[in-house]
Amino acid sequence: MTGTIVTGSTPRLLQEGVKKVFFVTAKDHKPVYSRIYKVGKSSKAYEVDVQVEGMGLASVKNEADDIVMDSFRQSFAPKYVHVAYGKGFQVSREARDDNQYGLYNKGARMLARAMNVTKEVRTHVLLNTAFSTASAMTGGDGLAMCSTAHINGPSGGTFSNRLAVDADFSQASLEDMLKLIMRATDDRGLAKALMPKKLVGHTDNKFDFERVLYSDLQSNTAEHAKNVVKGTFDEIVLSPWLTADTDAWFILTDAEDGLQYYDRTPLEFDQDMAFLNEVTRYKAYMRFVTGYSDPRGIYGSAGA
Repeated sequence: MTGTIVTGSTPRLLQEGVKKVFFVTAKDHKPVYSRIYKVGKSSKAYEVDVQVEGMGLASVKNEADDIVMDSFRQSFAPKYVHVAYGKGFQVSREARDDNQYGLYNKGARMLARAMNVTKEVRTHVLLNTAFSTASAMTGGDGLAMCSTAHINGPSGGTFSNRLAVDADFSQASLEDMLKLIMRATDDRGLAKALMPKKLVGHTDNKFDFERVLYSDLQSNTAEHAKNVVKGTFDEIVLSPWLTADTDAWFILTDAEDGLQYYDRTPLEFDQDMAFLNEVTRYKAYMRFVTGYSDPRGIYGSAGA
């Protein structure tokens, strides 16, 4: 919808007697993106991370032999390019003056909500395309963010941050994912210590998540076995913005360079009035980017 808001746009609001202009009081979800991404600031057009491959195992040194030299090399260099978002509306002098409910003075609230929802939708694209090579951001190896065949780097070798067979969330599939995380290796194929930190899924998963993670005994069994996954995560993140597949679920780890969010221009508002036609214009603007450097920062399953 575009164009100037005039008196005919909201005729019922020109007279007293309306009980409530209800849509301006819509309640928002608390921000989710900041619980998923590591949030940072940027002062450039784009940010670049560079992976440097570490060293391999030491060699046996026989007496009087030279020590075998190793080296480290640059590998993938993911690039984070900022994207700008904006929205606004404009109101005629007559519509602003004759409105009896201060609607257009509250317009910034509606504008703010539109921008905040936009930020959530856009920051969730990376997760909503996590299992596709048409992802919002493919890694340096050209694969989906969650893949069973990620390439380590110049020295070769592969690793997986996705279940070999996708499965809905359950006690068994969670244990399989945790085993995969415990088997993590670095870019030289050496064992790498990773810890699961957050469990992420659609709000539809709330009850299954809580049954599995908060029960003292193993869920959905008659064996009264100890619940070995209780207390595994620091936080459960439930998001209504995971819309591509509500069965998909993810584990965020403590990998230092996992999912990143860079704020180039935080949300800002402005307004002005045209001198000749006295139309008031309101606008909002923001600029940011999301991405990832190390796929080991997120493990996922697309669901069954």
